[in-house]
Amino acid sequence: MFTTQLYGQTDTIYLTNPSFEDFPQPSHPPRGWTDCGWPLESPPDTHPAGNFEVVKPAYDGATYLGMVVRDNETWESVSQRLSQPMKAGNCYSFTIMLARSELYVSVSQARGEDANYTTPVKLKIYGGLNACGRNEILGETKEIVNHRWVEYKFKFEPSEDFSYITLEAFYKTPTLFPYNGNVLLDKASAIVPVPCEELVATNEDIPEPDPKPAPKKPQPPKPDPKKNDPVPPKSTPEPKKDVTLAGVERAELKEGQVIQLKNVYFKADSSSITAESYEALNNIYDFLSTNKDVAIEIGGHTNSKPSHDFADNLSNERAKSVMTYLVNKGIDPKRIKYKGYGKRNPISTNSTPEGRKLNQRVEIKILNFNG
Repeated sequence: MFTTQLYGQTDTIYLTNPSFEDFPQPSHPPRGWTDCGWPLESPPDTHPAGNFEVVKPAYDGATYLGMVVRDNETWESVSQRLSQPMKAGNCYSFTIMLARSELYVSVSQARGEDANYTTPVKLKIYGGLNACGRNEILGETKEIVNHRWVEYKFKFEPSEDFSYITLEAFYKTPTLFPYNGNVLLDKASAIVPVPCEELVATNEDIPEPDPKPAPKKPQPPKPDPKKNDPVPPKSTPEPKKDVTLAGVERAELKEGQVIQLKNVYFKADSSSITAESYEALNNIYDFLSTNKDVAIEIGGHTNSKPSHDFADNLSNERAKSVMTYLVNKGIDPKRIKYKGYGKRNPISTNSTPEGRKLNQRVEIKILNFNG
C-alpha cells in the first residue's frame, strides 16, 4: 500500500484507559470502554476480584478486562472513540497484552448449569464510524491458548477513516457449534503511525536461493535401433471420471435445481473465504470447466441473528466472493450470477445453534444449460 504522506507528519492516536483500570466488578467494563454485547446478555467484566474464580494478577496497573464467548452463540465486545481518526491509506502499529484464564466459571446459557468458560477464543479488532461500529476488520489473532500474559502485535491498514475501535472476543473459525471461552486484555498501546513500506516488508519471507543444479552425467551411447524391432503399442489412457457438482451427477441436474454447498467457510461476519473452502470451490470450478453449457447462480444465506440490512449485505458479499473466486480461476462471468437472500429462506429452525448453522449457507442454483 502506498501513501504520499510523510512518516512523522501524523500524530500518534491514543486510547482512553488503555490499561483497563477501574474498580474490579462483574458485568461492568472498565471506564472509557462501551459495552457492545447482546441486549439480553451481561456486559464484560473488570478483573480481578475473584468473580467467576478469575484471580490472575494484572500485567499492568491493578485491573484488566475479561470477555467471553458463550454456547448460545453470543459473544462480548467493547468500543471507544479514538483521540483522532485513523486515516485511510496510512499504516499503524498496535500492541496489547492477552491471556486466557485457567478458570472462568459461570452458568452455561445453553444448558442452564455451571460451566468453565476456558475453550480458547480469538480477539478481533475493528475500525468503525461510530461506537461499536464494525465497518472493517483491522486485525485478529489465532486462538489465545496462553495462560501467561503475552504481547500480541497488530498492523493496521485502514481503507477508510475510522474514529472508533472495537475489541471483540470470538470463536475459533470454522466451528460447528458455539462454545464457552474467555480472553483477558491488558496494557493496550497507542496506535502509532509507521511507514507502510516497512509494514509490508516485515510480512515477506525471504526465499532460499535455488540450489545449483548437479552436473549431468555423460550418457552412454545408445545402440542403433534395429529396423525389425517391433514398436510397442501406445497405452490407452484411462477415461476420466465424470466431475460432479457437489456430489450431484450432470445427468441428474435440471433447470431451477438448488444444491447446497458443503465445506464452504468464511471468516466470521465477513465475506473473506477461508482456506478450508478451496477444495469445495475447486470442485465447482472443475465441473463448470468440464460442462461449459451450464450457467449458475450463487446464493448466500444467513441465520436470523443479524438485522435484515446486515444479513442482506453479508449474504450478498459472500455469494459475490464465491463468484469472484471462480471467475478469477477462468470461468466466464456471463455464466455466473450471485444473489444474497439474507435470512428470508431458512431451511431449519433458528431457535437452536444447530439450526442456525444450517441456515447460514451457500447454495448453487442451475439457471440453464445455454451457458
